[in-house]
Amino acid sequence: MIKDWTKNEILEVYNTPLLELVTKSNEVHKQFHKIGEVQISSLLSIKTGGCTEDCAYCPQAARYHTDVKVHKLMDVEEVNKCAESAIQTGASRMCLGAAWREVRDNRDFDKVLDMVKSINAKGLEVCATLGMVTEEQAQKLASAGLYAYNHNLDTSEENYGNIITTRTYDDRLSTIKNARKAGLTICSGGIIGMGESVDDRIGMLHVLSQLKPVPESLPINALIPTEGTPLENQPPVPIWDMVRMIATTRIVMPTTAVRLSAGRLNMSMEGQALCFLAGANSIFAGEKLLTSPNPKLNEDMEMFSILGLSPKKAFSDKLQESN
Repeated sequence: MIKDWTKNEILEVYNTPLLELVTKSNEVHKQFHKIGEVQISSLLSIKTGGCTEDCAYCPQAARYHTDVKVHKLMDVEEVNKCAESAIQTGASRMCLGAAWREVRDNRDFDKVLDMVKSINAKGLEVCATLGMVTEEQAQKLASAGLYAYNHNLDTSEENYGNIITTRTYDDRLSTIKNARKAGLTICSGGIIGMGESVDDRIGMLHVLSQLKPVPESLPINALIPTEGTPLENQPPVPIWDMVRMIATTRIVMPTTAVRLSAGRLNMSMEGQALCFLAGANSIFAGEKLLTSPNPKLNEDMEMFSILGLSPKKAFSDKLQESN
């Protein structure tokens, strides 16, 4: 039975001396996951830039002056080629990201549904992050074969207004609820390094831990400060903060896949190894995460070889549930 955590209990876990914390989280990880098995996911920006939101961290917001070039929605054939390339890299999940505030019932959404059908037919788990969705839209995505819907909380409810003003925390929770009602698995996490307090980090984890069921997938992102955004001058996130967040998440939500997401480019292999030891069991591969740089594939493959990691197969969680 999964424990019902209080904020103070999560804070106590977070503040555990680091080596003791990693030892504990590794023990939990071994109980619920296969050590050394890491899912490789591919993240593709199918529609880039021009977003009406004001997320302070995002270079795709139309109101900020960044180097991101606006691109209309990709064609299905082009996305198919990217899916084939992702399979060649060992990816078992493909995530489609569109810089939309919300999904609209139009030809672009129909095209996304075709993308999902096509990628799903290739044997990949398909995840999408398209902004806010209604329950009916989520049902259409599920019928097309979508496996997961990503909608991050980003930070605590208390800090949320400092980062985003164009939609509310409840809007985000409603989207997660709509995706869950449609039978989709949930991918929801946040970003550290945005000037938040430790209490904000704990608050975000507490809200996610209170979702019933908890998210099957939880990305921990380190802010990549981008010139032209309000957070362009934020200092780099210390690796120890990433390790603490991953270890705490692993202990609080033992069954969840913890995704070591944005920010890996600035981490050494040793730092990433600590994250895997602490309980991370997924990475995004490919030279770009939407619009942000990411480690090269050959570097990741070298890391997998040195650390003895093996790529996780698609849908293996569902197979385990049925056995």
